[in-house]
Amino acid sequence: MNWILLVIAGLFEVAFAFCLGKAKISAGKEMYLWYLGFLIALGISMGLLVKATQTLPIGTAYAVWTGIGAVGTVIMGVLIFKEPVTLLRMLFLFTLIASIIGLKAVSVH
Repeated sequence: MNWILLVIAGLFEVAFAFCLGKAKISAGKEMYLWYLGFLIALGISMGLLVKATQTLPIGTAYAVWTGIGAVGTVIMGVLIFKEPVTLLRMLFLFTLIASIIGLKAVSVH
């Protein structure tokens, strides 16, 4: 169950990065609403991470959480914010994904 919470926490990390990206290109009241979304997503993400680390090793949980956030944020950046796709960027992204899978595979929980 805590692995599921950890994955959801990672997805909320992507959500708070999305909110930051939208706030960056917004102005006025809309910008503040995106910052509010950032704070809400951040709180949920951190809360779920704390819950997951009650049974999962902290080093593994944190690495997986940040990895999910990093991979999700790169994919979101490419698809939504039209960031560039380069061969090296994709190579390192796939290396990160392989590392996340490897950490899960060797985890004792």
